[in-house]
Amino acid sequence: MSDSTNTKKEIPAQYDPSQVEDKWYQYWMDNNYFHSTPDEREPFTVVIPPPNVTGVLHMGHMLNNTIQDVLVRKARMQGYNACWVPGTDHASIATEAKVVRKLREKGVTKKDLTRDEFMEHAWEWTHEHGGIILEQLKKLGASCDWDRTTFTMDEKYSESVIDTFIDLFNKGKIYRGARMINWDPAAKTALSDEEVIHKEVNSKLYHVRYKIVDSDEYVTIATTRPETILGDTAVCINPDDERYTHLHGKKAIVPLVNREIPIILDDYVDMEFGTGCLKVTPAHDLNDYDLGQRHNLETINMMNADGTVSEEGELYIGMDRFDVRKQISKDLDEAGNLVEVEDYKNKVGYSERTDAVIEPRLSLQWWVAMKELSEPALENVMNDNIQFHPEKFKNTYRHWMENVRDWCISRQLWWGHRIPAYYYGEGDDDFVVAKTLKEAVKAAKEKSGNKKLTAGDLKQEEDVLDTWFSSWLWPISVFDGFYKKDEVDYYYPTNDLVTAPEIMFFWVARMIIAGYEYRGELPFKNVYYTGIVRDKQGRKMSKSLGNSPDPLELISQYGADGIRMGMLFATPAGNDLPFDSKLCEQGSKFSNKIWNAFRFLSMNMEEDVEYNPTTEIDSENLVDRWMMSRIHQTIKEVEEDFQNYKLNDALKKVYSLIWDDFCDWYIELAKPANYGDKFDNERLNVALGMFEQLMKLLHPFMPFISEEIWQHIDERSSEEALCISDWPEFDDSKINTEDVTLFESMQGMISALRNIRSEMGVSPKKDIEVLIKTSNAQKIEENEWILRKLQVLKSLFIATDLKKPKACASALVGNDEIYVQMFDLVDVDKEIERIQKEIQRVEGFLKGVNGKLNNSNFVDNAPEAVVQNERNKKRDGEANLEKLKEQLKDFQ
Repeated sequence: MSDSTNTKKEIPAQYDPSQVEDKWYQYWMDNNYFHSTPDEREPFTVVIPPPNVTGVLHMGHMLNNTIQDVLVRKARMQGYNACWVPGTDHASIATEAKVVRKLREKGVTKKDLTRDEFMEHAWEWTHEHGGIILEQLKKLGASCDWDRTTFTMDEKYSESVIDTFIDLFNKGKIYRGARMINWDPAAKTALSDEEVIHKEVNSKLYHVRYKIVDSDEYVTIATTRPETILGDTAVCINPDDERYTHLHGKKAIVPLVNREIPIILDDYVDMEFGTGCLKVTPAHDLNDYDLGQRHNLETINMMNADGTVSEEGELYIGMDRFDVRKQISKDLDEAGNLVEVEDYKNKVGYSERTDAVIEPRLSLQWWVAMKELSEPALENVMNDNIQFHPEKFKNTYRHWMENVRDWCISRQLWWGHRIPAYYYGEGDDDFVVAKTLKEAVKAAKEKSGNKKLTAGDLKQEEDVLDTWFSSWLWPISVFDGFYKKDEVDYYYPTNDLVTAPEIMFFWVARMIIAGYEYRGELPFKNVYYTGIVRDKQGRKMSKSLGNSPDPLELISQYGADGIRMGMLFATPAGNDLPFDSKLCEQGSKFSNKIWNAFRFLSMNMEEDVEYNPTTEIDSENLVDRWMMSRIHQTIKEVEEDFQNYKLNDALKKVYSLIWDDFCDWYIELAKPANYGDKFDNERLNVALGMFEQLMKLLHPFMPFISEEIWQHIDERSSEEALCISDWPEFDDSKINTEDVTLFESMQGMISALRNIRSEMGVSPKKDIEVLIKTSNAQKIEENEWILRKLQVLKSLFIATDLKKPKACASALVGNDEIYVQMFDLVDVDKEIERIQKEIQRVEGFLKGVNGKLNNSNFVDNAPEAVVQNERNKKRDGEANLEKLKEQLKDFQ
């Protein structure tokens, strides 16, 4: 803070975010405040959950990144070396789908291009659209270290991904094998279990008859996917099911294709479910695949990668699966094999990326063996080395980790990190894993014993790695941690991860696994789970539903600070946010309230007068002592809220401190006695000093308006920007609980007097005679100017012991009693008459209500809501009656 003479900058009458936000963000950037390099300070590190490189800002990003920015800004002000690393994810499936769509619009299909040609288009798309979302985050105020922006397809990052694959393969943790996977027919790629969203849909249940060979008998089997009949290779029954004992060892005939298949016995079949007979399609159902393995069944893959019927299906070849479903139903009916079709609700898996219905499919893929790798990740969350906020998510995490499955990491795409495996023969094991083609040739020669192999004899794996296989290295690779030690040793482990619970297993768990595997320690100390931003109907906001507002338009309308405050105000950790633009409006109004308060103070600042904002207060002034106590109480409480990751609670406390305590009480009581008079320098310096403290507390939540006001309060150098100033420290010596209690008592008295005026119809400008009975008479008398300043009083009498006067309105404030003489304010006799009539009316009302509630027929037979409504009427009526009787006593 400087001691320069004030030049009284012009303060606009209205706060305009559009004139403030871009200005200060550019100022912060120009002065490099967000950049971090290792030094002697303790680091505070946050890595951004990398959004898709071609994505744009949505409401979930707004909430998530606002929370991160609040944590980082506070840490920076506390003196930590704050480093918030931004970046983007290459998003294999989503980005490739967009490139394919763009090419299709030009009349080009993917199969028309070589891999290299397609990659050129993909990089062109990425360079054109990539990074847009990061620029949008700047509008929100995100204080990232933009010099560290990372992309998961960067050269060094890609190298770490490939090296990790090779390392895990050499350790036996990665293998290649044919297993059941989730297949996305739209993207034509495998998906992990976590990339499948299960939705309850209205389906059909088809009851189909299968003829028993050499018999006139049939068994009926129900299925929701009749098209998979083409791949049936067995009928399964429970060996203990006496209804089908006579079928043991027999065969059945698959309808339409007329293939004879065995009837197998397995206790997997639930005898109580359906008919107790199960059709087995090993290539198209995970449980059926397991049955097929146990019973050595034939596997018929009746579906192509695009969801059409393959030649192995024999019928409907080339037809789409859903068209087949309609046609096979008709054909089964005509053949006499369809017993019935009933409506049926069931859960169906959909691709998270393309929203296509998933097909279980037997496929040769690459896998990570997860059980042993995941053990440290489970242990260190359950023992709270890594803390989840809120803690409730630990149970969900534990369930998944205790039942973890091997991770399918191969994707049938071109955009992404190509798997470093090279094939040199036709056998399943005729491949090597190597970083370069040269290394692969050498390894292939050694493995095969064929010294004549050349680079031309090897073919690299076409598949790329699952996007999450690169992002699980994020906290390490953003610091080039696999190849250099200086930065990763300083910044790792990171402090706080802010993310959504729906990617707890996609990303959080896997980063923890990678952290223990490659750093031998946790990747972050705390995980803050945000809720989902929903619309007023409770639906998740999405482009497809058209229920998500444009964040940039919201910022334009309400200002970034208004959006940040509105969203944080309504979302505790882990709880969903029912978004309403009124939240943003509330944030905007708060900005205006703050601005008007400061503008009032600035209007009292004179040119060529030296102002030195201070927090050294006049010990004789109760209001100053109270306000300073409230500031330090709030500092302490806000710190506790941050430690418990209750950011919305912290914001509410800061909001109340500024709006209620400072604006509505402190400023009113600090104003000069006569309208138009100026503050004296000492009073104004104290008010400005307190306002500086308030802006510091506010800054992490609302960085733009706080910086604007901070810069207006005093002349600042670039080293004194608010965003790098000191965070307010709690000082217990600045809190006087007796002062707080005394002032709150006087606040209660003023509020009581305002209520009496309102209830009795007495103008706020009308002087009144007030008597106060209090055990703290001396302290109240010493500070009675507070009462006189905020109430127009003809007289004020304060005593420890006094009798209740006649014809007065009264109120109880704690143990104190407030009386207002009514003789000169109302016609006492008429007021008594009015109260008596109102008592009679309320008594009559209650008589009717009690009549209903005493009627057993009504209570027993009326809807519970109706009965409860009458009980509520009785409760409110009795409270009103008691109040009226007290008022009557006041006038008698």
